[in-house]
Amino acid sequence: MSFKIIGTGSYVPEKVVTNDDLAQMVETSDEWITQRVGVKTRHVSTGEGSADFAYYAAKNALEMSKTAAEELDLIIVATFTGDTLVPSVAGLLQRKLGAKCPAFDINSACSGFIFALDIASGYFARKAVQKVLVVGTEKLSKIVDWSDRNTCVIFGDGAGAAVLATGEHFLSSKIYTYGEDEVLYLPSFAGASPFDKTEHDAPYLFMDGQKTFKFAVNAITSNYTAAVAEAGVAIEDIDYFIPHQANIRIIQFASKRLNVPMEKFFVDIEKYGNTSAASVPMALDELNRSGKLKENDLIALAAFGGGLSSGACVIKW
Repeated sequence: MSFKIIGTGSYVPEKVVTNDDLAQMVETSDEWITQRVGVKTRHVSTGEGSADFAYYAAKNALEMSKTAAEELDLIIVATFTGDTLVPSVAGLLQRKLGAKCPAFDINSACSGFIFALDIASGYFARKAVQKVLVVGTEKLSKIVDWSDRNTCVIFGDGAGAAVLATGEHFLSSKIYTYGEDEVLYLPSFAGASPFDKTEHDAPYLFMDGQKTFKFAVNAITSNYTAAVAEAGVAIEDIDYFIPHQANIRIIQFASKRLNVPMEKFFVDIEKYGNTSAASVPMALDELNRSGKLKENDLIALAAFGGGLSSGACVIKW
């Protein structure tokens, strides 16, 4: 037993920061950002937190699926930018929605939503659930160094959600972790222990751009290939590829390596930037609401990020 997606939703905060806005803050330009990353604008919070984003995205998904919060058997939230360490974002979301089911967070950075779908499939397989809410939500604006032009131009805030129900549409899933803290790294709260003499790093995201790019291109192509093979279909059978929106050039490289035309890749990085765990579900919701998806279309999701982690899955619509 597996699942099918019966509703999607997304949310971004109202505040829009353009490339020209960033050019007033750091040494950069619209041309530089557009050519190297593919981002034109990003949405950033002026007060809302990850749980707020998750709530609005979840409400949209529940409305589309005609599901009441009380019907949910499980809530899984993928995030590494929770508003508090305790309670979890999922716990806060459960209360906001009025749900009564178990709820927990997972952290696999940008790959989190793919990992969460894989986890949910296990609950469906043992017939422990009938309806599950999976959310990817991030407030990256709070962990980005806004004086570093190499990172602050890339990221944005937002959330995406999907409501899952019993079905046989989750055809395959491949998830991977490669323990690594030199390519992507975010220090945790250092605390104030009088016994700890360690010199702690600043609490901002660090990313080695070149190494991240190389890892991402290799991961997305190999993961897509593995997931498609496990699903028992061919690359050319996939109707839409929804990759993590990290960098337009990564997607273009994947397109060439897989010999898949760019027209089959759904891309919205220009509007939102890299929203980490929210990236794939936000793109899925936008594609779904565009009306382009048809019943029985095959879609392939893929993500990669800190951990290092990566994953891909194939879903029949």
